[in-house]
Amino acid sequence: MSDKPILFISDLHLEPGRPDISQAFFDFLDSYAAKAQALFILGDFFNVWLGDDHVTELSAQVANKLLTLSEAGLSIKLMHGNRDFLMGDDYAESCGGKLIQEPYLLEAFDQKVLLMHGDVLCTKDHEYMSFRQMVRDPSWQQEFLSRSIEERIAFATEARKQSKSMSSNKADDIMDVTPKAVTDIMQSHKVNTLIHGHTHRPHVHEVDDLSNKAQRLVLGDWDDSAWYITCTKEQLSLNEIKKLSD
Repeated sequence: MSDKPILFISDLHLEPGRPDISQAFFDFLDSYAAKAQALFILGDFFNVWLGDDHVTELSAQVANKLLTLSEAGLSIKLMHGNRDFLMGDDYAESCGGKLIQEPYLLEAFDQKVLLMHGDVLCTKDHEYMSFRQMVRDPSWQQEFLSRSIEERIAFATEARKQSKSMSSNKADDIMDVTPKAVTDIMQSHKVNTLIHGHTHRPHVHEVDDLSNKAQRLVLGDWDDSAWYITCTKEQLSLNEIKKLSD
């Protein structure tokens, strides 16, 4: 295996209305990903994804940029989040990448790391978990993707509005991961390291119910800052790039 670092990002929520985030991502690719061996994008890459047949100027720009790096030797892996769960193999391939399913077990630099988006760990949020079960059902997805783009946009707009309304009334701990869900999945996969996003609460946590070396690294969302994790043979580190825009 190469000694080059492996990078992890999530929750960029790319959208045309936030060109500062898109530019920060392109700068990140040039400054960091170009020197890495692999880039893992752990969900919510785009703010909304209506299907691979809905090509936008931004999604095409992103795909072309990633494809160039892939052809130069960067391994690119993409994972579904709660906003881009309809992303398919066609788009991943246009990026020169591959879709991976969660939880994904990565073995690198003589260690095992479990990768997730993180939403499935928020087990106290019963309303969201029911919604997640519905939209992840293959039959539901097939029916939804058979609709017109206009119908899909209308559904996504309404779903986002309802999500914001419900989130504003939920207790803080409901919006975060459930500790038992974390320890259960780490134990079942026999790992001491978990990386995820989704909660927008960047931090490195010690997992007390496991060994004293067990840790959970949480990626932040890209808004005022950009967050990424670097994995090398020496260490795992959570990093912040401050001030995406003034």
